[in-house]
Amino acid sequence: MKIYDHDDDSGWCRGCGMTKPERKAWKRVPGYRAAILAALPARIEAMAQQGHAVGEAARRRK
Repeated sequence: MKIYDHDDDSGWCRGCGMTKPERKAWKRVPGYRAAILAALPARIEAMAQQGHAVGEAARRRK
């Protein structure tokens, strides 16, 4: 099962909003987590407004 499905245009995961580099930094740089978390809601909202299935809806779509 594919866990992450990244939008080709933005590079954001349709489920959580993270980019691939952010996912890698999540484990290595705990101090960066707050900045990542702060950006995610706006990213998810932007993808939803563009008509993308996001969050749980993106997972069910598979």
